[in-house]
Amino acid sequence: MTEDGFEAVTIDTSRPHPARIYDYLLGGKDNYEVDQRAGDELAAAAPEARIGVRANRAFLRRAVRCVVDSGVRQILDIGTGLPTSPNVHEVAQSVAPDVRVAYVDNDPIVAAHGNALLSRSGTTRIVLGDLRDPRSVLDHPDVRQLIDFDQPVAVLLVAILHFLADADRPAEVVATLRDALPAGSFLVLSHATGDFADRAAAQAVYTKATASLNLRTRAEVERFFDGFELVEPGLAQVPFWRPDSPPPPRSEEIGFYGGVARKTV
Repeated sequence: MTEDGFEAVTIDTSRPHPARIYDYLLGGKDNYEVDQRAGDELAAAAPEARIGVRANRAFLRRAVRCVVDSGVRQILDIGTGLPTSPNVHEVAQSVAPDVRVAYVDNDPIVAAHGNALLSRSGTTRIVLGDLRDPRSVLDHPDVRQLIDFDQPVAVLLVAILHFLADADRPAEVVATLRDALPAGSFLVLSHATGDFADRAAAQAVYTKATASLNLRTRAEVERFFDGFELVEPGLAQVPFWRPDSPPPPRSEEIGFYGGVARKTV
């Protein structure tokens, strides 16, 4: 174990990791040459990729403000990725300083970097966990110490479900999370799609990565919101979900759907 409580894990730098590819496309520095090559291949296969990841990040910030403005004071961010300022807790706490945020990711690099940057105020925490086993995430003692599942929680699944293949039963994963939430909770979700262009070449980049890219249609993404009520404007391409500035050029090509939904019962 490290002094921060994480198990010492050998980090695989022989294959690209989705979180590190995403970091590279965002202009971050927490990535390796193998991730950079994959990011360049992805941008060549999908020219809007860099614009898309930035638009997705901007969607995340707007969605977080939305749920906090709605009164939620607890956030469970699963598949958080490498820290990118402003982070979820920074956005949330700029609206309401008492918001608590539990971050979850399966990459030890994410956990190490995130833990180093988080405040020691007790309002934020990062946990090593895997979305494919949602029950272990929900039952993790560090999550339970921070998140009270008797009170509304916003669960963030931003740019993560498309790394679950159908064999991973993503709908069941989301249903398990949903069923653990009380009324008044929210689901914030974004997901890659091939609805706006043929992205087979982009998918192929991830065959060499630690997780595959599984593009889904609008109808398939909407089904993840079963048991929730989508808030306006419903499911939309991320640049067009409650934009607070003019959408960037080529926004109509961006292959990310995003939506926010509330659990009412």
